Amino acid sequence: MPDSADSRSPSEGCREAPLWLSLDILHEAGDWSRLGDRDALITAAGQALARDPRFAGLPPAEACVALSDDATVQSLNARFRGKDKPTNVLSFPAVEQPGDAAPRSLGDIVLAQETIEREAAEQGVTPAHHLQHLVVHGLLHLLGFDHETDAEAEEMEGLEIEVLATLGISNPYSGDEPSH
Repeated sequence: MPDSADSRSPSEGCREAPLWLSLDILHEAGDWSRLGDRDALITAAGQALARDPRFAGLPPAEACVALSDDATVQSLNARFRGKDKPTNVLSFPAVEQPGDAAPRSLGDIVLAQETIEREAAEQGVTPAHHLQHLVVHGLLHLLGFDHETDAEAEEMEGLEIEVLATLGISNPYSGDEPSH
């Protein structure tokens, strides 16, 4: 649909897939009901990232976002990362397949409901905003970004801050308003 023909507000178009990224959302485990319309929150976070001009021109892609719980994420974290504890988000980039299948699979993101709610309370942010932050964070991992070095962390965090600001979410790394 051409942009000029779309007269809806951004919030009304939350369920519409962006030009190059679509998200499949699985409700795997946990009680995510306290987050309200989590599908809309996740979709909005994905769209905010997809609309960032730095990602313009990427070929069509899809990713899966699994809403899970601490026990499942702890098991995955132990199995794939050797860390026997829950974490907020795990990203599993897709193995590149030969050929030009479209849309290409970026991979999977698995989120831990209890950890997200606990961290949100500790950080004094809403669970909805923390969820959206972690979706953006996980998608950036699927796109090849990392935070193993200070330079990588600075680049990735900068992207997160700017994308989250488009959603009206404060800088998650400062505890203050987003930097402009």
